[in-house]
Amino acid sequence: MIFAKRSRPFLALAALLLGVASHAEVTRSHGYHPFDNLKYPADFQHLAYVNPDAPKGGTLRLYGQGTFDSLNPYILKGISPADTPGMQMYGVTELADSLLMGNQSHNRLGDEAGAAYGLIAEWVEYPEDRSWATFRIREQARFHDGHPIRAEDVVFSFDILLSKGKPEYTLQLADLASVEAVDPLTVKFTFKEGRKDLPLVVGSIPILPRHYWEKNDFERATLTPALSSGPYQVSSVKPGKQVVFQRVKDYWAADLPVNRGRYNFDQVVFEFFRDADVGFEAFKSGDYDLHYDYSSKHWATAYDFAAVKQGQIIKQEIPHQMPRPVQAFFFNTRSAPFNDLNVRKAASLLFDFEWSNRNLFSNAYSRTVSWFPNSPYSAPVPATSKEQDLLADQAEHLPDNFFNADIHPPVNDGSGQIRNRMREALSLLQASGWRLQDHKLVNAQGKPLRFTVLNYHNPGIYRILAPWFRNLKRLGIEADYREVEPAAYKERLDNFDYDVVLFVLPMRDYPGPELTDYFASSSADIPGSKNLAGINHPVIDYLVRTALAAEEEAEYVLSLQALDRMLRYQHYGVLNYHIRHHRVAWWDRFSRPSEPIPFGLGLDTWWMKNK
Repeated sequence: MIFAKRSRPFLALAALLLGVASHAEVTRSHGYHPFDNLKYPADFQHLAYVNPDAPKGGTLRLYGQGTFDSLNPYILKGISPADTPGMQMYGVTELADSLLMGNQSHNRLGDEAGAAYGLIAEWVEYPEDRSWATFRIREQARFHDGHPIRAEDVVFSFDILLSKGKPEYTLQLADLASVEAVDPLTVKFTFKEGRKDLPLVVGSIPILPRHYWEKNDFERATLTPALSSGPYQVSSVKPGKQVVFQRVKDYWAADLPVNRGRYNFDQVVFEFFRDADVGFEAFKSGDYDLHYDYSSKHWATAYDFAAVKQGQIIKQEIPHQMPRPVQAFFFNTRSAPFNDLNVRKAASLLFDFEWSNRNLFSNAYSRTVSWFPNSPYSAPVPATSKEQDLLADQAEHLPDNFFNADIHPPVNDGSGQIRNRMREALSLLQASGWRLQDHKLVNAQGKPLRFTVLNYHNPGIYRILAPWFRNLKRLGIEADYREVEPAAYKERLDNFDYDVVLFVLPMRDYPGPELTDYFASSSADIPGSKNLAGINHPVIDYLVRTALAAEEEAEYVLSLQALDRMLRYQHYGVLNYHIRHHRVAWWDRFSRPSEPIPFGLGLDTWWMKNK
């Protein structure tokens, strides 16, 4: 039994003093980090970046994009507020608490990457090999109706989410072998394969009330608010137009260290707009309080109005250190022409980021140079001796210049004149047997070099593609763009029926099983996988395995840096661009912590002025 493995009495005393007790078999802790690097001790009183004395009260009004027809965020049927773009950053659309707080995107720690601390759980216990994890539930944990949260609710939540919830739960929990209630306050998870991220994964799943859902249809899309447990609950709804979240005055976890100074507004109101321009006009009129801007052009040109000039609206770029998703034009290497590295390199050389950034984006973006943007996993140039040692056994699969190759994308002057890139690209293509004939590049069989970029309806994307297409055409490459309906797009994406596809891959602080889905040979031919480029390379497989099995953080980082080098060397896609700050404008009604939060916007830490 699990209790036979617990620490001896003198280690239990150490647990009280230090917050972590461990011996050769088991570690017990108030929080979890994949490599045991927790910032906060067991006796911490509040997160460092909050104002623990922030006053409660007032209303925060926010923008919702699109519409919604359900308040059930856990199923595919219907559109819930949590499904609409950008909603999770506000921290109230997930109403259910989880065992741990900090790792999930809607409730992440603002100053510590990859860590999570006890919320419903008082502590987590796990062995060195991470083959299982046990959580102890706080006795005071309650749902909003006063019913206690117990181990049977945890077991029920995992059962129903796996059997009836969104596919994302099945994917996240693919390595969960079992979950069992050891006693009313203790729940144990057993894993098929021990991985350091798995306690975080199970710790972030929402815990649902068994007694409520056994009497209600979980698979129904409904606008009736369900019973939950978090800091807010839905108080009113205007279908498709507005949803009001009311702060729970007797919220059971309000005084836990992870929550002090957070969730300060009595109400958070989302106003939904199908048209972004109409929504922004509503913001200018004061109909909602804060606008998060995703468009560089809009950010540069749309704020020349009286409320900004008079200081009633604050417009600010707030820096952050959040890992950015990878946006790229992914080459499908499963077939010609992109099964040829020289073709991929040549096409990449002709993407003139500097011209586009100057003429299309008002110089708002940074070029994405790594497959792990804004993270410590970007490969250094040249490679370190440690990385060379890591890959010593893979020498037969590495090109001679691998460790010293310049893997950075080209840097141009922004003028649009890239004759030197044209020459480099033509030389690469000629080395692969392509030749110019009637101003077109053709192969030995006279077949022209052409490809199509696939996407669903996106009115702004062609202006990004057009300058790349112009450069390709100047060299004799035929490129065009095809939009298809979302259902057809998904089918073609699932079956890898494209030459090039524009896509965005999310990246976490500590990438885990998604590395296999994105990059490993095992996923290259599985319909629906996110191995969009069809990557099938023994060194990449080795590095993915090494990263996932790493025992120390230094080994993990080194493995991902080497993986980044190989992905960049192989030119599996044209990496696009990103920004390292939030573009936010808000009516000057609020106070917030004085320093920017590294890993989030932190709206859950703001409060009303003069309250």
